[in-house]
Amino acid sequence: MFDQSQIQEFKEAFTIMDQNRDGFIDKGDLRDTFAALGRINVKNEELEAMVKEAPGAINFTVFLTMFGEKLKGTDPEETILHAFKVFDTEGKGFVKADFIKEKLMTQADRFSEEEIKQMFAAFPPDVCGNLDYRNLCYVITHGEEKD
Repeated sequence: MFDQSQIQEFKEAFTIMDQNRDGFIDKGDLRDTFAALGRINVKNEELEAMVKEAPGAINFTVFLTMFGEKLKGTDPEETILHAFKVFDTEGKGFVKADFIKEKLMTQADRFSEEEIKQMFAAFPPDVCGNLDYRNLCYVITHGEEKD
């Protein structure tokens, strides 16, 4: 499912999230991880929902399996790129962030305001309000930014 370098990256992520170093990720670990990322007021229900996605206690094997299942449903990079290109009528490699926000919040599987904030926190528009969708597509499908 994953190559050795990907497994190592997941192991590092697991180790960071396992805040109390007991070999399992639980609600307390998730709360501490969110706090380390600057999100202090995470609702207990949200943490419970995350933990309930697992079939049992979340050790590294379960963590890796869950990511495999989540990533399996990701469209290929080219498919996602073509979806954004529809909005890039001038072929510049970017679209206006406000335009994408409006489309994501009003069409099909609508994004919430919180999901929009999370997306723009991870992929902030440039000073002109443009979203580099090529880099966004790469990160969605490969998990890290191009150099």
